[in-house]
Amino acid sequence: MTRVIARRVASVLVIALLGLGSPLLACSRDEKSGAEKLSDKAKDALDMREHEGLKDAAEDAKDAVKDAGTAVKEEAESLKEKAK
Repeated sequence: MTRVIARRVASVLVIALLGLGSPLLACSRDEKSGAEKLSDKAKDALDMREHEGLKDAAEDAKDAVKDAGTAVKEEAESLKEKAK
């Protein structure tokens, strides 16, 4: 009898923990608040961010890839026009 009650209590506890824990797991801390974004922009402008050199290099690489993609697209359109 006590085993049956213990199993039921354990089942209820598991369901309760999942019900209470799911919203906490769904919340993502990846999103920055407005104040954090503003602070990051100010630190970026003043070159005071952590790992500033690495972040600047990543931003430059992102811009270079974007520019290369634009150049490839323009060249493809140019070749397409010449083929007509």
